[in-house]
Amino acid sequence: MALAVPPGGTPGSAPPAPEPALAPRPLAPHRRPAPPAPAVRVVIVNFCQWKNTARLVGQLRRSVAVRAGEAEVVVVDNHSPSHPAARKLEKLHGVTVRRFGRNLGFARAVNRGVTEGVGPPGRRRSRDGSDWVLLLNPDVTVADEFLDDVSAAVERLTAQDPSAGVVGFRLRNRDGSDQASSGPYPTLGRTVGGLFLPRSRRRCTHRPEPTRQPVDWVTGGCLLVRRDCFRQLGGLDESFFLYYEDVDFCRRAAAAGWGVWFDPSLEVTHHWPLHARRVPAPLRLMTRHALLTYGKKHWGGWRARVLSAVVWAEASLRQAWAAARGDWDAGRCYAQLRRLVGDVAAGRDKDARRRIRYAAAFLDPVAAEQDGRTS
Repeated sequence: MALAVPPGGTPGSAPPAPEPALAPRPLAPHRRPAPPAPAVRVVIVNFCQWKNTARLVGQLRRSVAVRAGEAEVVVVDNHSPSHPAARKLEKLHGVTVRRFGRNLGFARAVNRGVTEGVGPPGRRRSRDGSDWVLLLNPDVTVADEFLDDVSAAVERLTAQDPSAGVVGFRLRNRDGSDQASSGPYPTLGRTVGGLFLPRSRRRCTHRPEPTRQPVDWVTGGCLLVRRDCFRQLGGLDESFFLYYEDVDFCRRAAAAGWGVWFDPSLEVTHHWPLHARRVPAPLRLMTRHALLTYGKKHWGGWRARVLSAVVWAEASLRQAWAAARGDWDAGRCYAQLRRLVGDVAAGRDKDARRRIRYAAAFLDPVAAEQDGRTS
């Protein structure tokens, strides 16, 4: 009978020792892929309008885009008093609330809202922020599926016009009538001539055409901006505290080769445009500061000097009229406006900002009187 020979051995030899068992490889930790960045980031700058802001956020969150993570909402608060609505907003999915200890102005607040939680430029879109930014005023109301329509419009626009950088949509008044929301670039002649026109037509032009069309500028109350355009221009110019930053941005975007469009296919209701509100002295100081800043930046020379003289004369007349009425707060604001004219002309930005902060301290009740009235 043949002897069994162990593998690798000779007859009669001992069987070889078994090879040591290999240690099992540790399992790689299961990592969930990071969700893609939303295609659209909505930025709402709140100032003493928590009820209106909460209502608008609620309308935006009824869109599928927010529930699916394709859109997000960032609320930036410019030092408003505490309100229960603020705490509720902070707990909502898809909503970020950023609050500041002082009023930064609209342009600075927008820039902070756009860059909130966004990584440095050059990274892939996975977490470096949305492709588009939508600016909305708190006193705007929208249809429940508005953001879904915006997302669809973004997809069409991205495919049709890669150079489109800024888009404004149609605005409606509370009664459903058309509200002008775009216009030509301001000039000295148009600005002075506009004093003889209704307030609703001084800066803006009504556009009844139903098709998308190029324009000089569109209002920041409902403004869609491609993030690449926003980043290239460095955001809104923070030398503007309130008003005219939208005109300036559109002008710089066009100069950089980006398209600026008015698209009436989507619409929102804007309840309290500036021309429909009373303009107390503190607010008038801010609008005149914005106009002076724009004139110095884009006109320069004798046109800016003429504008300075016109605003100074207006402030003097209004100060005298306020004194005659015994309205000492308004009189002090117009005295500050007269000094502000010199500050802007001489480039004394810190002094100009100090006068703006002085006026802003009076605006809480002015802004609050529209809160909760967008129904």
